[in-house]
Amino acid sequence: MKQYPVHYHTCVNGETIAYRMAGQQGPTVVLVHGNMSSSVHWQTTMEQLENDFKLIVPDIRGFGDSSYNSELNSLYDFGSDLLDLLASLKVETCSLVGWSTGGGVVLEMAAELKEKVKKVILLDSVGLTGYPMYKKDASYQPILTELLKTKEEIAVDPVQVLPIVAAYANKDKNLLKMIWNAVIYNMNQPNEEDYDLYLDAMLKQRNIVDVDYGLVVFNMTHDHNGVVAGSGRMDLITADIVILHGEKDLVVPVLYAHDMKKRFGDKAELVLFENAGHSVITDDLNLFVSTLKEKLA
Repeated sequence: MKQYPVHYHTCVNGETIAYRMAGQQGPTVVLVHGNMSSSVHWQTTMEQLENDFKLIVPDIRGFGDSSYNSELNSLYDFGSDLLDLLASLKVETCSLVGWSTGGGVVLEMAAELKEKVKKVILLDSVGLTGYPMYKKDASYQPILTELLKTKEEIAVDPVQVLPIVAAYANKDKNLLKMIWNAVIYNMNQPNEEDYDLYLDAMLKQRNIVDVDYGLVVFNMTHDHNGVVAGSGRMDLITADIVILHGEKDLVVPVLYAHDMKKRFGDKAELVLFENAGHSVITDDLNLFVSTLKEKLA
């Protein structure tokens, strides 16, 4: 895997956003990673795109080499740092690609940038009504009638949060690998060298509770999601939207993609990958890249 040098931008809020760049010609494309990852996870994609696009690939706040001076309370907060970065780079127009949590981040960015965004590509993205978390019973099974609604509740979740926090604190790559093999790389794993780079990148995350809370309160629709009322900000997005989703996704079930397509209607196109899970980048990189190039054209 080719590795790209890291650049830094200091935002007006004092946060420092680390980012990688590639490509000298073509339209500008911003690649935004998801939870438990960083710009490092996009590097194999960057190799395939750099001859056709100008790529900007940030670490969002609290991930990778970006700073984490202040807590975040929404996916909009994550996106606002990236809007500052794009302004500093004098980006006039661009397309946004968001993976998983990054999908919610780029949707908030697109609502803010409006006509400056040409395309929004959502890869195994969080749905428009967010990603619910549930209280757990004595057997650590989710209680589907009891939603987690506060950071305090999320911080002590014994299944989705505390094991990750412990793995980060102990630099436990084996536990992280077990989790990713079970639910993200459940179909194909990266080669050993790349996987180790990904694990090193994961261990730099410092904001797991902020991210989970941001997902719980993310809601761009006009409906209540059980935790918060919808912001209606989906209506502000003027760009065409392409929803790419693995049918075997164990993290964000494909029903979220169908719901998003239904809500966006003709504004969005839905493309399903039959033999891919939450990481089509590793499940079938060639299929992902060819599809991405076609939709960005």
